[in-house]
Amino acid sequence: MRKQRMFVVTTVFMTAVAACGSGTGTTTLASETATSGPATAAGIHTSETDLGTILVDGDGFTLYVFTVDTEGVSTCFEGCADVWPPVGAESEIASDLDASIFGSAPRQGEGDQLTIGGLPLYRYTPDGEPGATGGQGVNGVWFVVDAGGNMIGAPEASSNTGTEPIDDGYDY
Repeated sequence: MRKQRMFVVTTVFMTAVAACGSGTGTTTLASETATSGPATAAGIHTSETDLGTILVDGDGFTLYVFTVDTEGVSTCFEGCADVWPPVGAESEIASDLDASIFGSAPRQGEGDQLTIGGLPLYRYTPDGEPGATGGQGVNGVWFVVDAGGNMIGAPEASSNTGTEPIDDGYDY
């Protein structure tokens, strides 16, 4: 009886797992395991928002650049990177984007980070759902980017030389 009950429980569990892993709502990227939910595009792609057409990751979360960074050099570490996690360089790029404007930049002992137009890309942890753009304009240094790597609503230039990592204690 006990073996029969264990068989039934195992069978129900495996059936449920199989059902969750099938269909159009599953996307597997090189850098993450399969997820279920709304259908997503493979890798970095664009999405329409109230800010216009912007870059998002494979799960639909908005991507940002940090105007304090300079070409190929990330300055967001420690507390900053807790709020603004870097996008891994292994992220796939959707086929309808110009792959030549994407690249990578080394992070101090943390692997490589995806860049667009030489600027490192980040997510914003408080963006709790795909399509949220809560990081837009934070402290006047964080901005979403369009498919061409252009910052939306950003100032013309940054005052940082890019030589000093930023972790000065304020909320990014």
